[in-house]
Amino acid sequence: MKLLNKLTKAFRVTVISLLLSVVVLMYGCEQTDNVAEQQPQTDNVAEQQPQTAQAIITSTSEPSQAMGEVNFSQTPEGLQMTAMINNAPPGEHGFHIHESGSCADAGQAAGGHFNPDGVKHGLLVKDGFANAHAGDLGNISVSPDLTATKAEALPGLTFEEGKYAVANRAMIIHENPDDFGQPTGNAGGRIGCGVIQITGS
Repeated sequence: MKLLNKLTKAFRVTVISLLLSVVVLMYGCEQTDNVAEQQPQTDNVAEQQPQTAQAIITSTSEPSQAMGEVNFSQTPEGLQMTAMINNAPPGEHGFHIHESGSCADAGQAAGGHFNPDGVKHGLLVKDGFANAHAGDLGNISVSPDLTATKAEALPGLTFEEGKYAVANRAMIIHENPDDFGQPTGNAGGRIGCGVIQITGS
């Protein structure tokens, strides 16, 4: 009888241990499944956020000639811009983001400066959105060898989200310097144009 009781007790302990193991195993699998289900969603969100954009600049004269490119990358603070221009006349040239994504009609189809707040003309990096158009990037300086570079952080600008989004808008190089006079800086005609397009995420 004592032996039977001992065997019964041992059997009960074994059964309870097995049941506990099964419960722990099932819980662990459920947690793993939940993490696995959530992870692709996080990855998809990251993949959906555009990280780079580019505007290929061509001259607005006929026949049109390549003038370089303007590259943008997303940072936590805003956009980082890097411009590389060739075959432009030496000197200072107004350099702006315009409201429409078209370079037709010698750049005139790009419309006016990108100005979602309806404020006065200025220099975005110095005056901010309250006192400058969102597209007011000042001037780009072309050296005697007909090349130019410009690198600048543009806080607050985005690719696609919010009212300061620049994707599918036009970059314009003007024939004259932007003197920051009103209403648009007196930079004259449009000698170069390119549409800002998302290139990577």
